Amino acid sequence: MATEVIFLGMNEAGEKVYDWLNGREDVEVKALLTEKDQLSLIEKLDPELVVSSGFEHKVPKKVIEVPEKGIVNLHPSFLPYNRGAHPYIWPIINDTPAGVSIHYMNEEIDQGDVIARREVRVQPDDTGKSLHQRLMFEQFQLFKQNWEEIKKAEKGREQDLDRGDTHRKKDLDQISEIDMSEEVKAGEMIDKLRAMSYPPHKTVYFERNGQKYYLNLEIEKE
Repeated sequence: MATEVIFLGMNEAGEKVYDWLNGREDVEVKALLTEKDQLSLIEKLDPELVVSSGFEHKVPKKVIEVPEKGIVNLHPSFLPYNRGAHPYIWPIINDTPAGVSIHYMNEEIDQGDVIARREVRVQPDDTGKSLHQRLMFEQFQLFKQNWEEIKKAEKGREQDLDRGDTHRKKDLDQISEIDMSEEVKAGEMIDKLRAMSYPPHKTVYFERNGQKYYLNLEIEKE
């Protein structure tokens, strides 16, 4: 009998997972929801399982409790490290583990029990963009490899919340401007620039005479 699923959100990994689920005989995808005002459909359709990837809104407790097998969320970090926003940037800046995780959603930001996770090594020539792209691919692989456990609603492992950290979108805004008079180590500045290089997005800049100048770092390996 096919597992009834609602898909929540959409990003690069989510698109691959969504298409993969739709191609399976053991899954019936009832709906794809991307907006906050669509969450009431979860209560109406009452699916067995909700899969979330890239949903940018907080899901209330009453909705989380609807699916019998829970809401399973894909997060591009090695939980409990780098919960929350922009998890592909902070491993480069703060030298924390990068990776991908699948966890049960609860009311807090990326704090639910972990079903599976995998560490992904940060390379010296990684930028925020290249690391993000690798993490999106690894999320899809991790989901496929653990689908049977997800479908059976296997119990996850509780996170050690005394470790790791959580970042919000405003944290990126606070480090986006480079102070041209600040003395920093070369390695720290290179890590900051490469972490925040995600063309065509403009994420890091300096100001001169009231004008903003945006930077993207290109790294070429010999």
